[in-house]
Amino acid sequence: MSAAPRLPDYGSVLEEVRRVRRAGVVRLREIDVPELRRIAGQLPGADGESTGTTVEGLLRTAVIGIGGGSLQTAAEYTLGLAQGTRDWPAADRRRRAAQVYGVSVERFRKHHELMVLGQIAERVVALAVTAPARADGTALAPLPAAHREIRLSLHGRSVVLTVHVHSVDLLRDVDVVVSPSNTYFALPAAYKSSVSATLRRAGALKDPAGGLVEDHVHDELRGWAARHGTPGRAALPGTVVATSSGALAGQGVRRIYHVAVAVPRPESNDYDVQPADITRGVARAFALLAEEARTSEPPLTSIALPLLGAGRGGLPPLESFGALWTAVEAELARGADWDIHFVVRRHARADLIERLLAGLADRGNP
Repeated sequence: MSAAPRLPDYGSVLEEVRRVRRAGVVRLREIDVPELRRIAGQLPGADGESTGTTVEGLLRTAVIGIGGGSLQTAAEYTLGLAQGTRDWPAADRRRRAAQVYGVSVERFRKHHELMVLGQIAERVVALAVTAPARADGTALAPLPAAHREIRLSLHGRSVVLTVHVHSVDLLRDVDVVVSPSNTYFALPAAYKSSVSATLRRAGALKDPAGGLVEDHVHDELRGWAARHGTPGRAALPGTVVATSSGALAGQGVRRIYHVAVAVPRPESNDYDVQPADITRGVARAFALLAEEARTSEPPLTSIALPLLGAGRGGLPPLESFGALWTAVEAELARGADWDIHFVVRRHARADLIERLLAGLADRGNP
């Protein structure tokens, strides 16, 4: 029997989506997109059988999966999927997509377009992750490979940790998701691609046309700042604020813990992140989890951690995980029985976590 095909790498998919943006779908046959062709060839056709579909069909399905609104409209113009745009030059498609957000072409290129392409790539990967078995019996992207269980012996007991390899908004049935924040608890715009922006977008309530009805996560954070007298003033690094998950409750995500780890640099768009603040913040997140677990029905039992500070914060993934693990290991060492998850978008980072955990196993045992 043939081996199950490998899971797609997010970075490779994103690079190929960028090639399609430059060429447009009208020139798909001329460009090198082997990963997109592989995924498309293993997805069900229109009849429901796994006879394959076209790359254009794959991209259309991914864009539809964005769920409407300005993001989907901009994605359609960006790739030339909108009606009448198949043969538009890349510059014209970019200009029209910029108009969707009401920004200049240059601002769209530097900011919005990165988010749009990233969302398309994430949806393509998600389609591969959830694809059914092929007609010949081999599976495309089996779920266990995207949700890796790691068993290790730590401090005299057996521990199971789960590593998710997908966007944070695809999490299901995890009670609490930790979200990195700046010390002002000011959320980034919902169209951006960071973890906090993705959770803001996923938690918002939208109408059938994709229009924003309630920006739950943003409004709750702003309410917390107003109640605690901190609007416009920075909180201490490591501070944790809990909000509801908004629309993510439909996926079994019940709470979002916003951890202040990014300290904005004055008069710049950059941040400073200290590993000690990540450790302190995650430790406080566990303390808050223990407090809320006692009063929640059913009790909170699981928590998901992204690599805090490894995006705009600029920390190397290894350093971010080391800071996270210091708090996680301390929690496990005291006998806590939480169901702990790590969530990353790239398989390379998941591989890194697996290697590090293998090296940490049995540390502290007699």
